[in-house]
Amino acid sequence: MHSDDAEQPTGSQPAGRRRAERGPAAVPDPGGDGPADVPQDSAGAGAEDGQSAPPRWKLVGPGLVVAATGIGAGDLVATLVAGSRYGYALLWAAVAGVIIKIVLVEGAGRWNLATGHSIFEGWRRVGRWTSWYFGPYIMVWGFVYGATAMSASALPLAALVPQLPVLGSIGWIADMPFIVYAILTGLIGAVLVWVGRYHALEKLIAVLVGLMFLTVVGAAVVTLPNLGEVLGGLVPRIPEGGLVYTLSIAGGVGGTITLAAYGYWLKEKGWSTPRWMRVMRIDNAMAYVISGIFVIAMLVVGAELLYSSSIAIDEGDRGLLDLAEVLASRYGTAFSWVFLIGFWASSFSSVLGVWNGVSVMFADFWGHVRGKAEEHPDRRIGGKYYRFYVLWLTFPPMLLLLLGRPVQVIIAYGVLGAFFMPFLAITLLVLMNSRHMPEKWRNGPALNIALGVVTLLFVVLGANQLIQAFSG
Repeated sequence: MHSDDAEQPTGSQPAGRRRAERGPAAVPDPGGDGPADVPQDSAGAGAEDGQSAPPRWKLVGPGLVVAATGIGAGDLVATLVAGSRYGYALLWAAVAGVIIKIVLVEGAGRWNLATGHSIFEGWRRVGRWTSWYFGPYIMVWGFVYGATAMSASALPLAALVPQLPVLGSIGWIADMPFIVYAILTGLIGAVLVWVGRYHALEKLIAVLVGLMFLTVVGAAVVTLPNLGEVLGGLVPRIPEGGLVYTLSIAGGVGGTITLAAYGYWLKEKGWSTPRWMRVMRIDNAMAYVISGIFVIAMLVVGAELLYSSSIAIDEGDRGLLDLAEVLASRYGTAFSWVFLIGFWASSFSSVLGVWNGVSVMFADFWGHVRGKAEEHPDRRIGGKYYRFYVLWLTFPPMLLLLLGRPVQVIIAYGVLGAFFMPFLAITLLVLMNSRHMPEKWRNGPALNIALGVVTLLFVVLGANQLIQAFSG
């Protein structure tokens, strides 16, 4: 699972010979039907020896991990509320959001495969100011998000467990405080990602995605959606008073710092050179199509179950608990239990993905600050900096659970968070057209236009988030 660790001038020793001298590299998927033609580039990605068959895509890959991690309970609630307020009018915005994430994540993946460098190393090439932003951001973000993720995963457990026939009859379990569920969630997540085994994470995420699909899509199916109205929702239009909501649905669903973690997961998967470019693009697109199905399913539930009946729900994570109660009254208690399991799967997949993906991003950043080489073990999954951030995500946020969330911390979180998605979009736009990117893999006009539109969208959303942070 190597990628080259330094930029090289054009015409340097081929990567295949250099890797042979250093030792064996990860063996690609043997399935395929012919040799790959991957040129040597100036950014250290290296040429392949032409003897291996091109790799084939597998259903479960880093794309599924990044998509599942990005869609948490809050994103499902946002889409659910959109359906409850506007029916199917914003369905097109949810579809646009899927396309936006495909564009952003493809850029992060293409940078990693074409250059052999992490996204953080790319940001460094944009300017030193990126480190001055990223350092405070990742610390404040982790402190607040840790509490948010633990709370979101605890909500369905605290609602479900006391109702279960066996567990609910045990007094100390039935009476267990909510905060205990939240703390246990953080501890279990930390234990599962502590050693940093990516392939185990991938399998766990796949199971959780299966649970999400069964429950979220199942909830949409039982509502018997009106297909004519569903198709009508694909026509772009903005309902009265719904501009900000439209932008939020298009830009916010499934959009977090974990989008930038995709390149790190590619590396752990063993997809580390340009010969994996086609596989990466299929992996990314299919994963976000699956996530788009989740988003559309929640909008269908909101439109059919809530909008048609004028039922209002909470706009926070508790909105999914409100939905579980509506499902119980309509389709029976057992169905609401199944939905709560899906709610938990959605939230806990985010815990696992963030505890792993953002921790390795911090390790890469802090390893650079400490002067470590890019391929140093301390800058990789499972290293000491990675484990420090796992602890940072787990234990300090418990103070927020115990004491409530200080207003100043929430404002700082909102301010820094307002800049991250514009930061990612702008820096990708710069990197994808820079001299650091091999010419073959730079953006064409269509991708530049798409990324430019995405950048503008996130600048507007960021400005709106800043206003809310200071006015709230």
